[in-house]
Amino acid sequence: MSFKSLEVSIENHIAHVKLNRPNELNSMNVDFWKELPVAITEIDNKAEARVIVISSTGKHFSAGMDLAVFTSPNSIPMNGDPARMAENLRRAVLQLQQAFNVLEEVRIPVLAAIQGGCIGGAVDMVSACDSRYCTEDTFFTIKETQLGMTADLGTLQRLPLLIPQGIMRELAYTGRKFQAQEAKEIGLVNKVYPTQEAMLEGVMEVAREIAKQSPMAVAGCKEMINYSRDHSVADSLKYMATWQSGMFRPQDMMKCFGAKAQKVDPDFEPLLPIKPLFS
Repeated sequence: MSFKSLEVSIENHIAHVKLNRPNELNSMNVDFWKELPVAITEIDNKAEARVIVISSTGKHFSAGMDLAVFTSPNSIPMNGDPARMAENLRRAVLQLQQAFNVLEEVRIPVLAAIQGGCIGGAVDMVSACDSRYCTEDTFFTIKETQLGMTADLGTLQRLPLLIPQGIMRELAYTGRKFQAQEAKEIGLVNKVYPTQEAMLEGVMEVAREIAKQSPMAVAGCKEMINYSRDHSVADSLKYMATWQSGMFRPQDMMKCFGAKAQKVDPDFEPLLPIKPLFS
């Protein structure tokens, strides 16, 4: 896969997606919004990877939305009939939201490795990932508030499910920066590393541990955790029972038992690729 704003590689069942515009602080330009959902969906569709790591190049993870998105020839029109303009804007926001929704919708876990600034739209993106890790110099900010608008791509919907409500509201209402240690204390990030190199090494080790497990078991975990987040315990338990009755098969479990007896890592079959019907 070849992209203008991203660098994508797959090795040992781990897909590594790098934001690759360091001179522009990895701001989210038009190319980014087109390419990120394509890259993530392609990785899931091909089923070669069992986990995705998202990192970036340069001093900062991402400065968020690039202003070029609003000034490009195909940008959202800001004049004309108010009703039609509003309807079009709503659809544009839904399209931008979908670029991050795919991080939740794919079958495999997505880990974010963050350094430097994680600003505005970048907070929206990492909020949609399964787990987050950062360096000691990382800072986060829901910058949209200080720009006179309301964050609209997932931060206000996902962060309240990741961190305490009172803190979430303070961060959203003020738009203030919060540093790596506070992010760790409130539960936004799993671990803080001294350098980007140490972080990538640590995150890749987590990714390797995930990649060793049964892809079916991990996909089931992600499906159930996401469902449980949005539903009651009773509904989630019923869905779990239905999932298990349809998806559980003993092959992977037998491989685990056999590998343990032989003191080796089990060798699991990949998930099936997702192909368009009737193509």
